Amino acid sequence: MNSRKGLIRFVIAAVLVIVSLVSYFSNSSVNEVTGEKQHISISPEQEIQLGLDGRDYMIRQSGGLLNDAQSQNYIKALGHKIVSNSEASKTPYKYDFHILADPNTVNAFALPGGQIFITVGLLKRLDSEDQVAGVLGHEIGHVVARHSAEQMAKQNLTQGLVGAATVAGGDYTSAQYAQMIGNMVNLKYGRSDELEADELGVRFMYQAGYNPESLIDVMKVLEQASEGSSQPEFTSTHPSPQNRIKKIKAAIEKYRNKLKH
Repeated sequence: MNSRKGLIRFVIAAVLVIVSLVSYFSNSSVNEVTGEKQHISISPEQEIQLGLDGRDYMIRQSGGLLNDAQSQNYIKALGHKIVSNSEASKTPYKYDFHILADPNTVNAFALPGGQIFITVGLLKRLDSEDQVAGVLGHEIGHVVARHSAEQMAKQNLTQGLVGAATVAGGDYTSAQYAQMIGNMVNLKYGRSDELEADELGVRFMYQAGYNPESLIDVMKVLEQASEGSSQPEFTSTHPSPQNRIKKIKAAIEKYRNKLKH
């Protein structure tokens, strides 16, 4: 009887795995800027709406917007300059740029579809417009590369496989192990996304007339801000600043003669 139940669980789990894999791999498209084949289940229009839906929530969670119209207009103008003078302009996204009032957090991030944020805590550590352009170029890179949409598809796949493991194992131990493996895979993809966004940032900076060497200075700022953190790179979604600097230098050499005006 138990063997029959085990067989039924195995068959159901196999079906769940097949459905999850087919759903993931059947939704694919080629990114017009990066040239990469991506597995994404939502449209650019849906990405834009997700970003708009999440914008006000993220603003509230981050202490609100900086109450300085001049600085806000400066960031918006700088961000749109990078977009309009780079391949990011080929994308359908509705870019907008915001300064968050949080003075203590050193961070910048992008929501799907083009909503991009930088904290005062990071902005006040930057010494030049080129450095600010490096931060914004990196975040624009995340949007262009559709990293959020990719992560959503990967998480859906992981959840499907975890569900299959739960059915097949008949308990939560197997599911927890599968979830741990899935999380490690997604962490790897997260670090890969950061490196790709760095390279795209270099590319967009060249195209918009900014010095991409300044992105190296940004990495040094981030390294100083993270001093005292003991979290190893392997279990972090962000590569170490030194690793990123190495990749940025390689990207600068790659695009130096190809894109520099």
